[in-house]
Amino acid sequence: MTKPDLPSRALAPRTKMVHAGTVRSGFGEMSEALYLTQGFAYESAESAAARFEGSEDGFVYARYGNPTVRMFEERMAALEGAEDAFATASGMAAVHAALLSQLRAGDHVVSARALFGSCLWIVETLLPRFGVEVTLVDGPDLSAWKAAMRPETKLLFLESPSNPTLELIDVEAVAAVAREGGAKLVVDNVFATPVFQRPLELGAEVVIYSATKHVDGQGRVLGGVVLASEEIVRGHVEPFLKHTGGAMSPFNAWVLLKGLETLDLRARAQAATAARLADALAAHPKIASLRYPGRADHPQHALAAKQMETGGTLVAFEVAGGRAAAFRVLNALQVVLISNNLGDAKSIATHPATTTHQRLTPAQREALGIGEGLIRLSCGLEASEDLEADLLAALDAA
Repeated sequence: MTKPDLPSRALAPRTKMVHAGTVRSGFGEMSEALYLTQGFAYESAESAAARFEGSEDGFVYARYGNPTVRMFEERMAALEGAEDAFATASGMAAVHAALLSQLRAGDHVVSARALFGSCLWIVETLLPRFGVEVTLVDGPDLSAWKAAMRPETKLLFLESPSNPTLELIDVEAVAAVAREGGAKLVVDNVFATPVFQRPLELGAEVVIYSATKHVDGQGRVLGGVVLASEEIVRGHVEPFLKHTGGAMSPFNAWVLLKGLETLDLRARAQAATAARLADALAAHPKIASLRYPGRADHPQHALAAKQMETGGTLVAFEVAGGRAAAFRVLNALQVVLISNNLGDAKSIATHPATTTHQRLTPAQREALGIGEGLIRLSCGLEASEDLEADLLAALDAA
């Protein structure tokens, strides 16, 4: 197997998405090879022993690593600017591993309150079961992060923009709080994508992606990835995942490698559509409120301009009339699909209060700004004029 040499000069992210991490077999294939295998044969018993003790380089078992999966990891690491990466079976497997692999009973975590429902379950329900204390804070309030720090604080955790209200957190400022307290900042960057926001450059130590979303971008497979220093990935994340089994399928890794080739093009087209739709929706009389980080009326628009390249691919808007009105809008859509995924080539709308965040109490949803009329819109690759006509017609019908 050979690894093609890339130019020594710095390459643009879009080029890295196509070429980074590629390894070719002796056949010189153009598309990355798909290695569907559970195990690997050794030349000798001595070689097997050396692989297991780590003195000989090579693959041991598909749960530990795979050539196709490794190409995906190296491409994501090159794109993110990380020393190393470990791929997982899903985005939530990545969140689980990134947090649990670095914690033990008696440790303390400070987390933003505005999280995806399953992430909130991990920090609010799972971690305390294992003796890890968690303090939830309002993410944009920097003083709250500072006040929550303790000597035993090991990790700070946030997503920005948040799911589903697109609340932003100053990643650089929170990273400084973490460093001052001897802790590490973990950032779920799935909404911003690696195209529009780079948390490691802002001071984070660990970045997580659900590759299921924009990286795949075509609704095909599940996947996740944890990106960090070699010390964190090999010293904490790798042994955790090797022994708990959250490995990525080689087939999924191959699909995600193909997705990365067009990620930059797709994300930029989707963000341009999101900006257009946000402007069109904001002017409609049935919209009670709208959030899009790229608009000047977003509460943290200045922060968005500072740490994000664009406003992103998602729009959140509240329909006047609550749940009944939101359901009428969703049911009147003809081009935009109803689903709970995002980052897809197909535009998707969901009602967070009854889907992604239905587990929360009404009081919790209210505190997070998740109203009964809230709709989260993930903009796809359809013609923006068709999407605009579909959404405005649905609002008029409601």
